[in-house]
Order: sequence, then C-alpha cells, then structure tokens
Amino acid sequence: MAIAKVCGIETEYGITTTGGDGNPIAASSVLVNAYASIEQRKTGWDFEDEAPGNDARGFAPEGTMAPLVETHLANTVLTNGARYYVDHAHPEYSTPECSNPLELVVHDKAGEEVLRRSMAAAGITLPNGPRVVVYKNNSDGKGNTYGCHENYLMDRSVPFGDIVVGVVPHFVTRQIFTGAGKLGVETQALDSDQVHFQISQRAEFFEEVVGLETTLKRPIVNTRDEPHADPKRFRRLHVIVGDANLSELATFLKVATTAVVLAMVEDQVTPARCLALADPVRAMHRVSADLGLNTTLDMADGSKATALEVQWEIFSMASKYALEEGLHAIGDPEVCALVMDRWEFVLRGLESDPLSLVNHLDWVAKLRMIEAYRDRHGCSWSDGRLSALDLQYHDLRPERSLYARVGMETLVDQSAISAAVSEPPPGTRAWFRGKCLARWSDTITTANWDSLVFDLGDDPLRRVPMMDPLKGTAELASELLDGSTNPAEMLKRLSS
Repeated sequence: MAIAKVCGIETEYGITTTGGDGNPIAASSVLVNAYASIEQRKTGWDFEDEAPGNDARGFAPEGTMAPLVETHLANTVLTNGARYYVDHAHPEYSTPECSNPLELVVHDKAGEEVLRRSMAAAGITLPNGPRVVVYKNNSDGKGNTYGCHENYLMDRSVPFGDIVVGVVPHFVTRQIFTGAGKLGVETQALDSDQVHFQISQRAEFFEEVVGLETTLKRPIVNTRDEPHADPKRFRRLHVIVGDANLSELATFLKVATTAVVLAMVEDQVTPARCLALADPVRAMHRVSADLGLNTTLDMADGSKATALEVQWEIFSMASKYALEEGLHAIGDPEVCALVMDRWEFVLRGLESDPLSLVNHLDWVAKLRMIEAYRDRHGCSWSDGRLSALDLQYHDLRPERSLYARVGMETLVDQSAISAAVSEPPPGTRAWFRGKCLARWSDTITTANWDSLVFDLGDDPLRRVPMMDPLKGTAELASELLDGSTNPAEMLKRLSS
C-alpha cells in the first residue's frame, strides 16, 4: 500500500535591486539576514547529511556535475520548520514538510509572506541601502531560469525505473494547469518568430528525460538520491520540472495530482493505454507552446494524443484508483475529495474554453491580461511594456502585484497563512523542529531536515535524529515538550 505522501516545495525567488552594485548574492543575503534579525534568532543549517551527488540509478554518467553545496551563504531555520537561505544568487524558501497538498498551499503562501516581510525588514535595517524587490517567477527573460522544486516521500522499495515510467507523461502534460505563463522564448527549443507566449516558464529549459543535474542539461525526472530520512525505508523524489505558482489552485493541483500519480506507482496501478511519449523532451516544449491545447504528441506506441487527452487518461485512472483503493496516502477524505473535484473542474474548463479559467490558473490569467493590453494599445508582441506586465504579475509587493488584482480563486484562509509564518504543520516532524526552535533556539547550534544539534554548555553536542518524517508530530511529541522545562530535561526524557 502506498505510503503517506509527505510533501514540500523549495522556491528560488527572482530578485532585483534599485541602487547599489546590483549584486544578487549580496541582496539575497540582506533579505535573509534582515528577516533573521527581526525574528531575533538565527539557527544555522547542518550540512553534514547533504549529498546532492548521490544518484538514484546507482551511478552518475561521466561528465555529470552535481549541484554545488554553498555552505558560506546566509542560512537560517525558522520556527515554522522552514529553511530560508541564499541559493546561488537567489533567496530560497523551503517549506516545512507537510502532510497533505492543501496544508502545503498554506505554507507555500506563508513563504511569500516571509519574503514580503524580508523586503520590509531590509528597508529598515539598511534605510540608505539599495531597495530589494522580489518576484515569484522562474526566469529573467534573458535565458536564465531558477527553480521551484517539489519533494515527495516515497517507499524505497519501489524501483526507480517504475517511477520514471509513471511520472514522465504526467510531468510533460500537467503544465496545462500548472504553468505560470511567460512572454516569448528564451532558448532555441522553440521558434521565437512563431511562439509569442508560453504556458510554462520552465518547460523550454529541459533537455533530458532522466538525469542528476538541476542547472545544466535539466532532466524531466531528477535522480538526486538524498532522502533526508531513513535511506533504507524512504526515497525523496526531487521534482524540478514545475513552475513557481501564485495561483493557489495551480499549486494545489501541481502537488496533489503528482502525489496521486506517485501513490499509483507505489501500488502498481497502470493506465488502460500506454501513455509513454516517443520524445518526452520535445513534447515538453510543444505543450508549453500550445495555447489552444490541440497539438498532438507522438506516443511511443505510434498513436497520437494531446496533452489534455493524456491528462484525462491519468484522471480516469486516478478516479478508478480512488474508488477501489482510496487516496489515504494523499490526506484526509476532505482533501482527497477536493483533489478529484478541482482536477476534473480544471480539465473540463480547459476542454471547453481555457479562458473560462482566468480566475483560477496563472497562465490563463496572465495571457488574458497581456492580450487585453495589446488590444487596448495596439502594440506588438515585442513591445517592452508587455515584458514589464509579465514581470509585474509576479511582483510580491501587494501594491505592485498584478496577480493580486485579477481576483484569483483562493483555497486557504489568510489567517491560516499568517499563522503558518511562525507555526509549523502539526502532522510531520516539522512540528518538533519548529517548536524546539521557538522554545530553545539559543541552545540549538544547527538544524536540518532530519536532525537537531543541541549545545547544553558543559556536555558534548547532542544530535537528535528525526529519520521518519511522520514522527515528531504534535500528536506524538507534544507531551514530551510540554513536560520539559528546558532542553536538558527534554533530552533526558527522550533518551529514556
């Protein structure tokens, strides 16, 4: 039976500065450090277990370059269990581990709020310094892309090859509802004279079907084997193919549908017809350019299908699975019902008229906005004002954000988002991490996903392992923390 799909999102934010030298690493550091300063705590990251070069296939092809681990840049762990740090030249927010996709939407939105507060804190900390502006997007319009990565807990016993077969058709075609939308073309994957707007910001940057790298030769399926949990029991599927979404529905479906597909892979559920694509990379590019959703893709068995038809096949398989096996791995019954309801709603909307989803999906909202501006001003697709509109959609400043003006459907309450800025999710080990940091951050030297390191003064450093993402929850650990007046007492009780 499929295991619980504990999930998380890592978002690299776009960043610009007005004034100063425009150094994005320095600007990103200002954001992270300013936020840590107003929170009056800064717990560093423990890099001991970082191993981005481990490959799920058991080998890394010659010439493969594993992602660089930068241990010297600004890095902190928050009381909500999240990690907030500088990754290369971007501020990155990694949500805490969440027990279901709807909870993850809350914490992804909380990440946006952290970045907004960081911009305000930077202005207070350095009143005469450069003004830092943050965007939740995936490319700078000049051929540079930055990621939004998803993570899913999986059973280690499932062969990695089965995962690849199961997820590739979904990853290629899910962009019809997860795409953030983008003006123009930035690579040679598509013809810039023919393609003026794309569904996805990231699709054209992918060059391989399977691989380890994340910044060069990007693969549709990433093979990084870094479980951040007991490696004998668990695998963490690290997904780099998605866009950074502002739409709550897009984020929810991006994670929820993928979690359903992975649960079906674990339970060895197969589609009624073969969904393997003849050329997944080329299909990825073509789907992104297909605003009418009518381009047919070559399937491995010689047949043809549109991205929408492939998604209907996956949805049909998921519906049968939900009825016969249940979606227990995805969340409680209410969340599972919402997944299937909104998945079908979006597919029907895309089938009848994509513009009917203007208040639901990012790419549709942005396309409608840009086309309306073109009609009103009679400008060409290359007009610089359209590029400015594209970027402004992703601006996190409420007074500047075009996303904030389009009346997009919401799934979660603002009060829940505000609470999640400081409170961890209760159903995963993030609860224990976050509550320990809130109570005893001055005694925690470093933290990471699967451990906390305490310094109690006279004693040696004490590492508390958290190798199961479903342990350390509020239900399992609240009595331990509530009955301890200090970390020494807590550690003593934990040892016994």
